[in-house]
Amino acid sequence: MTPSAALQEELSTYINRFRTEGYLLLPSVLSDEKVARLNAAIDEVLDGEEPSLAYNVYNSVARHPEFASLIDQPAILPLIVNLLGHNIQLHISHLTVRHPNPADLQTTSQSFIDWHQDGPHPQFPAIGGVTPTYYIKVCYILSDMSEPDRGNTKIIPRSHDKPYNPNSRDVRQQIEGELQVCGKPGDVFIFPQNLWHAGSPNKSNHTRRQLFLGYSPLWMRPIDYHAATEDQLREATPSQRQLLGAISDNKFKYYVPEESMVPLKSLLIPSS
Repeated sequence: MTPSAALQEELSTYINRFRTEGYLLLPSVLSDEKVARLNAAIDEVLDGEEPSLAYNVYNSVARHPEFASLIDQPAILPLIVNLLGHNIQLHISHLTVRHPNPADLQTTSQSFIDWHQDGPHPQFPAIGGVTPTYYIKVCYILSDMSEPDRGNTKIIPRSHDKPYNPNSRDVRQQIEGELQVCGKPGDVFIFPQNLWHAGSPNKSNHTRRQLFLGYSPLWMRPIDYHAATEDQLREATPSQRQLLGAISDNKFKYYVPEESMVPLKSLLIPSS
């Protein structure tokens, strides 16, 4: 269904802000009840993991249906489609939990992460020193991150569309222009892979809980899964099947899909 006129106007405002600043912070996207169910799901998943200061659980949507329910979150999906285009898929789903770590202990599960752009190694090709946007990540904030130094994501606003290289990669060193993303449970933070960002140490007595879902073109290989499981696809809607990369056995169609294979096209704002 084509977005309503009011939604089109709202999307246009968000798109312009995203393209200028390189990120969005949207308040109260998830209800308190949904946040509680997601946190209960996190508890279930972590019960099966070895104790650690920090957890990084990839392909999270395959680990619990509550996580999977976010792949087509109705308040977020139209925005992603209009930022990336309609020929998209789920690229990554990554749960991060970081317990208090005032001593800045480094762990094998990365209790903090230095400044970087996301992407492969070697990095995506740059044009004039600027790396284009290849995928976008949506971060669901599921614990109280309303104050800094709780393991917040650090960013350099506007570093996505100009040549930029921080004078230090060490997240523990303050970089000129840096910003710690602060939000409450249920808020959502959105940024492209080419925005310079870092995961700061958690110096507080609050545990950080964030779930990242990334979206990319269908022709890119996903990061943390090869194909959706039969269980995931059994009751999936057409839009969910597209997001799970199940559009055709003919891999050429991932480059030039038939319109029936990409139902997310209906979420595009009509061009003027």
